[in-house]
Parts: sequence; structure tokens; C-alpha cells
Amino acid sequence: MIFWLRIAFAAVVIFVISILLMPLQLLALRFDWKLRRTLPRRWHRVVCYCLGIRIKVRGALESRRPLMLCSNHSSWMDIMVMSAVADVAFIAKIEVRDWPIFGTLAKLQKSVFVVREEKRRTGEQASEIAGRMADGEIVVLFPEGTTSDGNRLLEVKSSLFGAAAMAVPFSPTGSVMVQPVSIAYTRAHGIAMGRYHRPLTAWPGDIELLPHLIDILKCGAIDVEVSFGDAVEYGEKTNRKEVSARIAARIRGLLNTSLRGRDIG
Repeated sequence: MIFWLRIAFAAVVIFVISILLMPLQLLALRFDWKLRRTLPRRWHRVVCYCLGIRIKVRGALESRRPLMLCSNHSSWMDIMVMSAVADVAFIAKIEVRDWPIFGTLAKLQKSVFVVREEKRRTGEQASEIAGRMADGEIVVLFPEGTTSDGNRLLEVKSSLFGAAAMAVPFSPTGSVMVQPVSIAYTRAHGIAMGRYHRPLTAWPGDIELLPHLIDILKCGAIDVEVSFGDAVEYGEKTNRKEVSARIAARIRGLLNTSLRGRDIG
């Protein structure tokens, strides 16, 4: 009974806040108001609260701009968590645009949809990302290209780091900051998940959303740590693959630290 009351409460609050904020966000997108960048953070904070997602932040968001954040990726909750922490836009595969619920949310947040299989469009897509970054927006890249089980970082693909290179000529400092971020789901209802139970929070994409969401709500509360690492400066002569490898190593280190429950130095 209590469980279904929680679901009802969450559904009502999310519905009401969405009805109130969605028209305003649509207007902000239509007229390109800066409000379109900040309003999603408020919405996502309410949603995280309703779903019992408790966020702990370690480290700090890089203050220099232009800025690209590179994070590991295991679940649809990553979008909620990152959006609740900072005013960001996402780089997403084109398929996401047509997904129910998530596709609408992605468009409302003005995500950049990319077609990875069409190399002829890579320059056009990277140019859009570069322009957004040069305009002061923080862009989030999930460089694994897919979701993991939450216990490890998969192979990082370096191709979309080209967007950082394309933003360099538009930067007043002549460089772009690329900051590693890890998202680690650590506890369910106050109990440490461990390697075996952590995939509970993962969403490979072939699992139906509603049953997965109900499983998350049954947990009562999910604790997640967002860790910001030291940014890498990407300049005109920077090697893309070297930056990709450095960022991957730093994300892996941050993730392992959070999962093992150690303090970050």
C-alpha cells in the first residue's frame, strides 16, 4: 500500500510540475531565451526527489569555458542526475529522438542528435556541437556510445571528441576544456549495492521502461555519486586520441574510487 502511494505521489508531482514548466520551456526554445538552459535543471531536481534519487557531488564543475563534460553511462537516470547537477545539453544518438518520453525530454532540453553511421554528416554534427559550446553551453558526451552495467567503463570512442577541436577556433582563450565525470550508483535504500546488485540501476535499452522504473521505485531510495575530475585543456595542436585516452583513464579512476567507497584526493 505504501509503495503504491509513493508511486501516486511521484506521478502527481511530476505531472503537475511538467504542466507548469513545459509551456515555459517551449517558449524559451522558440525565442532562444537563456531560460531554456536553466529550466531543465529545476525540473530534473524535482523528478530526482520524487523518484528517490539522492545525489552526492564530489569535486567541482570546471569554471572555464567552452566546456565539454565526458561521463560514463549506464542508465536513463544518468540524464536526470547530470541535469539536476548542472545546466547542460546532451549529445545523443539519433534513435533517442523518437523514443517515447525520453525523446520528448531530449528535444525539450535541445539535445544534439547525431548519426554515427553517416561519416558525411560528422562534420556538420560536430560543427553544431562546437557552436553550442562556443556560445557558453556545457555539452555532455557519453563517449562509450552505449550503456554499461554500472560496474565499469566500456571502451571510449574518440570520434566525437572532434567537436572539442572544432570549438577551439571560436574560443577566446584558444582552447576548450574537457572534463571527466563519473556517475556511480552506490546504495539502494541505504544499503551498499555491490557489484552483483548494481546492474539493478542499469538500463541497457532492451528492457521495458515501466517495469524498470517500478523496480527503481521499489528500492525506496537510490544513492548516486557524481564526481568531477581535473579537466584537460584541448588546444589547436592537441591529439584527439591522446585526450580520449587521458579522459577515459580519469573517468575510470573516479568511478572506481566511488564504487570502492574511498575519498577522492
